[in-house]
Parts: sequence; structure tokens; C-alpha cells
Amino acid sequence: MINSSIIRALPEQADILTHITIASKRYWNYPERWMQIWLPLLTMSPAYISENEVWVKIFGDKPVAYYSLQQAGSELWLDNLWILPEFIGRGIGKELFLHAVERSRQCDGTILKIEADPNAEPFYEKMGAQRVGEHHSEADGHSRILPIMEIKI
Repeated sequence: MINSSIIRALPEQADILTHITIASKRYWNYPERWMQIWLPLLTMSPAYISENEVWVKIFGDKPVAYYSLQQAGSELWLDNLWILPEFIGRGIGKELFLHAVERSRQCDGTILKIEADPNAEPFYEKMGAQRVGEHHSEADGHSRILPIMEIKI
């Protein structure tokens, strides 16, 4: 059996987490031009990892997914949840989401908010989150609507 665990991310893992993020975003077949525009937003930095709760799913000895929690005033946000495409569909997203909910409780949170990729909205609904609003944005001249979701924890 292969060893599998969720551990706290280290700042020196920023490059591998960036790789996971970009690979996961590409899974949705967004135009390459959009990917290039989003690259700064998809890049993890050592400082971000140091300043926020970032947890990595290790499969064997390889990081394959991660999530991050960010505190914004009194609100807790699931800021990232990304999985390498070859590991999608194995329950890792659910495992990380439940871990994030538990960590949010430990941080005395009562609601976890999510600005979701439109493709991820069904996953978050399955996890019990509800759409409470939307964020309008643009990518290379194309309008995008990002669902704002939350789950009571």
C-alpha cells in the first residue's frame, strides 16, 4: 500500500504547488492565452505559504494536491484547492475539503467562503456549499462569472 498523508506545506514547496495549480487549471481546457494572463494569480510564493494555512496531500513521496485557507478580517476563505489531473476522481478533493472544514473549525470559523472556478461549482455543491453571490471578471475580453459559495462549519 502506498503511503498517503496531508501535511503542512513548506515555503520551499512553492514551485511544486505552482506546478499543481497550473496543471489543475489546464484540466478545464482554458485557452492558453487565458492561462498566460492568469499565471501571476496561479503562482504560489514562499511568502504566501508562510503567511497562510497551506496543506499538501502527499501520495507516496509526491505532492499531488493542496489547499489553502486565508483569513480576511473575520472571514475564512478556501483560497486554493488544486489536484494534479491524474489524481482527479480518487476522492482527494473531498478529503482535502473536509480537512479544510476541520481546520476552519479549529480557527474558530463558522462559515467557509469560496470563490470557485465555474467548473468546480458542482463539486462544492456536493460538499454542501451553497452559492451566495458571484464575482464578475474578464479574461482576454471574455466575461466570466465566478460563483461565490459558502458552507456553514
